[in-house]
Amino acid sequence: MNFDLKEVEDKAKAIRVNSLKMVHAAKSGHPGGSLSIADILSVLYFGGQLKYDAKNPELDSRDVLVVSKGHSSPAVYSALALAGFCDINETMSFRQIGSMFQGHIDRMRVPGVEMSTGSLGHGLSNALGMALAAKLDNNPKTVFAILSDGEMQEGSNWEAIMAAAHFKMSNMIVFLDRNRIQLDGWTEETMGLNPIREKLEAFNWEVQEINGHDANAINDAINTAKKSNSEKPQFIIANTIKGKGVSFMEDQVAWHGVAPKDEDLEKALAELS
Repeated sequence: MNFDLKEVEDKAKAIRVNSLKMVHAAKSGHPGGSLSIADILSVLYFGGQLKYDAKNPELDSRDVLVVSKGHSSPAVYSALALAGFCDINETMSFRQIGSMFQGHIDRMRVPGVEMSTGSLGHGLSNALGMALAAKLDNNPKTVFAILSDGEMQEGSNWEAIMAAAHFKMSNMIVFLDRNRIQLDGWTEETMGLNPIREKLEAFNWEVQEINGHDANAINDAINTAKKSNSEKPQFIIANTIKGKGVSFMEDQVAWHGVAPKDEDLEKALAELS
C-alpha cells in the first residue's frame, strides 16, 4: 500500500468521528486519548506501515500492534472496523453487556486486537516478548506499541525499556502518545517525565520526536526507524493534544473519561466535518 496523505487524513477524521459516536452512545468511555492517537493509528493501518490481513488476523507474517493504553479503545475499534476487521455499525454497541466491544480492548472478542490492555504499564513488556519470539523464529515482522505518557510513571515500563535495549530489539517501534494529560491532571504535575527523550536515549534506544498529528511526520519517522542500521530498539515520541480535533476538548483534563452529551456531540461533529 502506497502512502496517500489524503486517504490517511480522511481515515483519521473517520476514526475521530466514530470514536465520539461510540462514547456518546455508551454514555461512557475515554474520548480525549482516543482523539490524540487517531493520526498514528491511521498512518499504521491506512498508510501502508502495518502489515495485516483483515480476513486472516492471525497470519504469522503480520506485523503486531500492541496498544498499551487500552482505554483508548474507541479509536482502536474504529480503526479496526475501517480496516475491515469488524462491522463499524456494531461498534455502536460499545460498553454494552454482551457486546464484543468492551471498554478496554479485548483480544478474545475483537479480531485484530493483539493484546487485552487497560491495566497500564503491561503493554510494552508483552510487546517485548512478542518481539523476542519473532527474533527467535527468524520472523521479520515488526512489533509496534503505543504507550500513554501517564503509564510511563510505572516501573514495569522502564524494566522493559532496559531489557529491549539489552536484547537488541531492533524489530520494535514504540510510540509514546505524549499528550501531557492523564486521568487526574497534567503528567508533569502528577509525576514528571521530562527530560523523557534524554532518559530513553540513556537507556540505549534510538529516539525521534515528532508532531503526532502530522501524518507525513509520522510516516517519515516510521520509515526512518525501519531503515535504521542500528541494533537499538526504536522510540518515537509523538507530541499530541488530548482531544485533538475538537476545540472544546483539546488540552482539557476533564475530557479524559467523560462522554459527550447530545449538544457536545453535535458541536464536535460539526467541527470535524
